[in-house]
Amino acid sequence: MALLIILITCFMIILATSQPCQTPDDFVAATSPGHIIIGGLFAIHEKMLSSEDYPRRPQIQKCVGFEISVFLQTLAMIHSIEMINNSTLLSGVKLGYEIYDTCTEVTVAMAATLRFLSKFNCSKETVEFKCDYSSYMPRVKAVIGSGYSEITMAVSRMLNLQLMPQVGYESTAEILSDKIRFPSFLRTVPSDFHQIKAMAHLIQKSGWNWIGIITTDDDYGRLALNTFIIQAEANNVCIAFKEVLPAFLSDNTIEVRINQTLKKIILEAQVNVIVVFLRQFHVFDLFNKAIEMNINKMWIASDNWSTATKITTIPNVKKIGKVVGFTFRRGNISAFHSFLQNLHLLPSDSNKLLHEYAMHLSACTYVKDTDLSQCIFNHSQRTLAYKANKAIERNFFMRNDFLQDYAEPGLIHSIQLAVFALGYAIRDLCQARDCQNPNAFQPWELLGVLKNVTFTDGGNSFHFDAHGDLNTGYDVVLWKEINGHMTVTKMAEYDLQNDVFIIPDQETKNEFRNLKQIQSKCSKECSPGQMKKTTRSQHICCYECENCPENHYSNQTDMPHCLLCNNETHWAPVRSTMCFEKEVEYLNWNDSLAILLLILSLLGIIFVLVVGIIFTRNLNTPVVKSSGGLRICYVILLCHFLNFASTSFFIGEPQDFTCKTRQTLFGVSFTLCISCILTKSLKILLAFSFDPKLQKFLKCLYKPILIIFTCTSIQVVICTLWLIFAAPTVEVNVSLPRVIILECEEGSILAFGTMLGYIAILAFICFIFAFKGRKLPENYNEAKFITFGMLIYFIAWITFIPIYATTFGKYVPAVEIIVILISNYGILCCMFFPKCYVIICKQDINTKSAFLKMIYSYSSHSVSSIAMSHASLDSMNGNVTMTNLSSSGKSATWQKSKDLQAQAFAHTCRENATSVSKTLPRKRISSI
Repeated sequence: MALLIILITCFMIILATSQPCQTPDDFVAATSPGHIIIGGLFAIHEKMLSSEDYPRRPQIQKCVGFEISVFLQTLAMIHSIEMINNSTLLSGVKLGYEIYDTCTEVTVAMAATLRFLSKFNCSKETVEFKCDYSSYMPRVKAVIGSGYSEITMAVSRMLNLQLMPQVGYESTAEILSDKIRFPSFLRTVPSDFHQIKAMAHLIQKSGWNWIGIITTDDDYGRLALNTFIIQAEANNVCIAFKEVLPAFLSDNTIEVRINQTLKKIILEAQVNVIVVFLRQFHVFDLFNKAIEMNINKMWIASDNWSTATKITTIPNVKKIGKVVGFTFRRGNISAFHSFLQNLHLLPSDSNKLLHEYAMHLSACTYVKDTDLSQCIFNHSQRTLAYKANKAIERNFFMRNDFLQDYAEPGLIHSIQLAVFALGYAIRDLCQARDCQNPNAFQPWELLGVLKNVTFTDGGNSFHFDAHGDLNTGYDVVLWKEINGHMTVTKMAEYDLQNDVFIIPDQETKNEFRNLKQIQSKCSKECSPGQMKKTTRSQHICCYECENCPENHYSNQTDMPHCLLCNNETHWAPVRSTMCFEKEVEYLNWNDSLAILLLILSLLGIIFVLVVGIIFTRNLNTPVVKSSGGLRICYVILLCHFLNFASTSFFIGEPQDFTCKTRQTLFGVSFTLCISCILTKSLKILLAFSFDPKLQKFLKCLYKPILIIFTCTSIQVVICTLWLIFAAPTVEVNVSLPRVIILECEEGSILAFGTMLGYIAILAFICFIFAFKGRKLPENYNEAKFITFGMLIYFIAWITFIPIYATTFGKYVPAVEIIVILISNYGILCCMFFPKCYVIICKQDINTKSAFLKMIYSYSSHSVSSIAMSHASLDSMNGNVTMTNLSSSGKSATWQKSKDLQAQAFAHTCRENATSVSKTLPRKRISSI
């Protein structure tokens, strides 16, 4: 690397001494003697004049394209040095300067750098090769410039050889903050990192996400592009196109590339915001072409051109659209304006720039002030030489008022800060040295002091940070047409540390809001209630809008995804902008179905009470007595009452008490009811069964109180264990999308099933016993109605199981209520309504005589049937031949059995009749 630098240095020494520069002094643009010399690099001309596509000889060509704004920057450096010399900052020490024109070319800038590095007080203008430059004394102690980052990087790499301080006033490339690669470079402006971050913030704040960017094909442009891509992604901003223009005006393809760029802008119709990182001459040509092509966009300007008067004075520049830009923080430059007013007092003998400016100005005598800059630029491209003319210079002093309009406040202030920083550093360094001696210190010593210097300007204190940057911040400017002229107005300030825009007043806030009216998006924004849907082939900023699904919502525009509602407590319909609180539901007392079921339950209770009254008033009638007595009837009616009453526990807001009570109350009361009916079935079967063996078995089994107590106790045990180990509780069911169901969770499905299964077993036994006695006397035959009642129960509960398992919501309790009502009404109607009918409507058969008559008739009919069956068997036995003697023994045995059955049936009938007669009043026995 060191060898490469040496070779470049040797080559540049040859270049600097070649034709057409006759002497090195011909190369100097402006100079002034002093004890300490400060170098300056400014791109006063925009390009070198060349008739060839590329250099064929190593010689510096003539520079053309005189730039008024850069000329003023040169004057700003001269003015700042004179301010220090005229102050007491450096008492007895005078600062001198050597300013060179880089012609916007790296090669020319490096040639000037060679003069800076050449040995002091050496007649041969040579740069000596040394292993250690600590004691080397170059002709200048520090350099200010250059303006463009591309040139600054090249110059800085050469100055690093001697660690000569270089203070940039406009070079903002982020890479220059790297102190490993650029250890001797400092600057009085922020890094592009902050400017690009501010741009991305502004774009995001304005609601734009589909933009274009135009940069130059050099280190500055490429670095800016890469940094902007990163910042854009961080702010969800997408880049629709990236156009890169040649960096230098001397490139012959620049016009073609500008035309291609403008055509791209026209094709990308949805892109209405374009970020421009270009030099002033690029923007000048770009805007002139854009005006011809009627392109109207929103332009985001970098600090290179945001306040350039050369561009704001383009004819019809308002047609290009709006321009918002960033510029360096402004300072007080009123002293510089006064300096421009007295420019004629500046010695011009050693300032070739003044001579050239006067000559070009004289050629534009009849041009308006607004067109002077372009006139001078065009004239400088046609004029290859200038001659000093005192008459011309006197005329030019009369038209220097317009220079103030071309002075860019941010850049002028940055140059002033650069000179002041060097002045204060030299003051600190010279406190213990005699700096009137040019050998008092080496450049690297000045660099060490400069990095830590603190200096003031206009009452503000400044110092360089660890990266050598002076983070003064940015002003945000807006181009506005005032009185027919485009004016650059300050819109806001950008705070680097806090990454915020400081807006001074309400008017500026309104201007910021107006920016949001400009639309620059790839896709139409998704409204609240929608989300963005992208595909892999699409850019993230190009998307379709999709409605939020159920239970999801979005409350802002362009949300990347919908937010999920809390499913337990909230819900949302499709395309919702908010979540709604779920409604808590249960089978309410006000519900129409609940009211209907309550009416049916109340009606059932009324029926129970009416039946009880009827039975009580007809206590001694055969129908009531044949029903098992009033106590059994009362128990069954009480069970029905409790069953009807238990339905009320299924309605209303579930509570732990109601959840536990409703199932156990129903289970125990219904079991007691079925147990009583079971004893009645056994009694009927026992009364009218004529099989001796069956009668004996039934008499042993028939223990009414024990049966009822045992059967009911088993159910009580089941329910008690259920309540102890897995009691029903209140459950908040959030599985439904829009409502919260308060319901009773049964605790244990096994216990619930066991309770119902046990009732079913008792009902099935009862059904079997009743079915066997279905052909008993019709008017007093309960067995047939018990059979029907049990069938209704089975049908209802078999239907209940699938319906209960598949029903959801608040009407699940209603299903069980309906089944309980059906079962209750079925048994109540079958058990008691026929008896009530006989008691009320058939009073003639509800007497003891009628009852005994019916029993004797039934018994006689049954005996006759058995006798006829016996005679028929005898006839069949008489016709048996002798060949069947072997089977006659069996027939005789069977005949004997039938005789015994007939006798038993007759005996049973007599006993039953006697038993029933005993239950009637004794005073009525004689009438029978």
